[in-house]
Amino acid sequence: MDMNQYLDVFVEESREHLQSINEHMLRLENEPNEKSIVNDIFRSAHTLKGMSATMGYEDLANLTHKMENVLDALRQEQIGVTSDVIDVLFESVDHLEAMVESIIEGGDGKRDVSKTVAILNRIENGEDSSEQSKETFVSEGTNGLDEFQRSVILESIEQGFHPLSVKIALDKNCILKAARVYMIFEVIEQVAEVIHSNPSVNELEQEQFDLDFTVNLLTKLDSEELEARIGKVSEIDSVHISRLNIEATAEPQSESAATTEVETKESNTKGSNTKDSKAAASSTKPNAGNKTIRVNIQRLDQLMNLFEELVIDRGRLETIAKELKHTDLNETVEHMTRLSGDLQDSLLTMRMVPIDQVFNRFPRMIRSLAKDLGKKVNLEIEGGETELDRTVIDEIGDPLVHLLRNSVDHGIERPDKRKSNGKGSEGTISLVAYHSGNHVYIEITDDGGGINREMVLKKAIENGIVNPSSASEMKDEEVYQLLFASGFSTAETVSDISGRGVGLDVVKSKIESIGGQIGVTSDPGQGSKFSIQLPLTMSILSVMLVTSGEETYAIPLSNIVESAIIAKADILNAHRQHVIDFRGKVVPLVSLKEVLDISGEQDDDDYISVVVARKGDKMAALVVDSFIGQQEVVLKPLGDYLTNIFAISGATILGNGQVALILDCNDLIK
Repeated sequence: MDMNQYLDVFVEESREHLQSINEHMLRLENEPNEKSIVNDIFRSAHTLKGMSATMGYEDLANLTHKMENVLDALRQEQIGVTSDVIDVLFESVDHLEAMVESIIEGGDGKRDVSKTVAILNRIENGEDSSEQSKETFVSEGTNGLDEFQRSVILESIEQGFHPLSVKIALDKNCILKAARVYMIFEVIEQVAEVIHSNPSVNELEQEQFDLDFTVNLLTKLDSEELEARIGKVSEIDSVHISRLNIEATAEPQSESAATTEVETKESNTKGSNTKDSKAAASSTKPNAGNKTIRVNIQRLDQLMNLFEELVIDRGRLETIAKELKHTDLNETVEHMTRLSGDLQDSLLTMRMVPIDQVFNRFPRMIRSLAKDLGKKVNLEIEGGETELDRTVIDEIGDPLVHLLRNSVDHGIERPDKRKSNGKGSEGTISLVAYHSGNHVYIEITDDGGGINREMVLKKAIENGIVNPSSASEMKDEEVYQLLFASGFSTAETVSDISGRGVGLDVVKSKIESIGGQIGVTSDPGQGSKFSIQLPLTMSILSVMLVTSGEETYAIPLSNIVESAIIAKADILNAHRQHVIDFRGKVVPLVSLKEVLDISGEQDDDDYISVVVARKGDKMAALVVDSFIGQQEVVLKPLGDYLTNIFAISGATILGNGQVALILDCNDLIK
């Protein structure tokens, strides 16, 4: 069977399970006695193992199998949840993620994980099961199966597996019982999945049993064939196979388990916060009414491209209707405009995904960074349900990683320093996303030491970015913006994690390339806040069309403050530059003809048309020849051959078939 056709599904589901394991392990570290969390991790690991084995990725399947053994030991309380155990499990997940990435890139998913496997084996065998845990285990049901094992069996039955109970009796003259058991298990595991054994595997390995033992397993083989395979092992007296009657004991045990779960939740509700209760409730909420299908993002991109062509044709029809002034045609075009508007909303909604997909990977990253740096950091996330276009989601991950690493490395102080400053030893970083108008805002706030203004100015002067004479007159906001200058860093030594300023110019460029903006504020001794403003989508823009010479340009409405016609007599000169007084603020004039080298005669009129555009707190008045009007256009990228074109972010096709370039105001405003 060609498994490549299932590769996309395998990759997608593997990522989901790995993310789930990461999230639950972070919870487990904070709630080490919560057995349901271990079950959740085990369930994801078990599914991942089965998927990997089916797809033929044996290394991936074997490592998850080793993880399962440790998780099973945790579940049976043979070992405790310690920081070391969590570290090794996280290390295993790192390997699994690397294997999946290797598969995505066309590799075979193989990786040397011998050291991690050795540690997992040591953890698994480090402690013997206590008498108490044995008693608990036996009391869980007549079949010795717990709730999770039963749920796995019930799911497997739907997939065509047979749940069998195999009772094996060794010959009374058998000398090396453990070796014989090992051979039997080796035969069984070639054709079946062992769910449970009685006595446990550890007891069998230590020969802590008489002559017979029972193995509950899942297989697609007939019982006769399985019996024949096991019977080939020597020194076996008898093999008795029966179908595992899971339904007979399922209901009462399920009720018991459910009762226990409810009691646990109730006790948690009394003693814990509301968020945990909501998370627990959401994890058990049935999905019966939530019917969804997976759609390849390329298909949505293709649909979006087709819709963009429709928008272009719509513009063309609107132009023709205006020219012909035909009543029926106008009404038809207006109806088509409304329909295409609804279609656009539906299509954009389909492409929207929760930003949680990006945020989910940060708790694990913050944990590792804090541990490496010897700091205590609590990451609080809000607004993960905020939705953004998939194209924006794909681009925003790396900038957020840079900012969070900076916050941990240079924002949050070490515990001893925080205590000396009268703070708690644990710092807090808040990652908040919210929707407002046509934008999504993401804020990263830390309660660290804040940005040292004098240090920033000193470095800026040393690097020649700021004139010493003007440095003292700069406002705090202007000083903090220096952090985004290329190559700027206040770090005395560049670490391999970050430096306040290292990479921030890249962060800013990335955010601006997707139509966003970034700003920073800081309160010395209390912390800093980075604020990012992002557009909901990058594909369709509302613009103002203007002309300059014989060219037509599109200026995004999000950058426009106001359009105006001013008298040439009101133009002033300041610092060898033409400026105007715009509502009490001096705004420089930028002539598109001069900046973009557009041919055409200069207008002798006494008035000029300007579009006042902004870039953060800065503004500029763009001098144009005339205004055409507001319109929705489809943003077309310039392609790989036309990268880094000054002041142009893309192009669009107008209704009359003419190509209009879309201005990038960030380049025009200095």
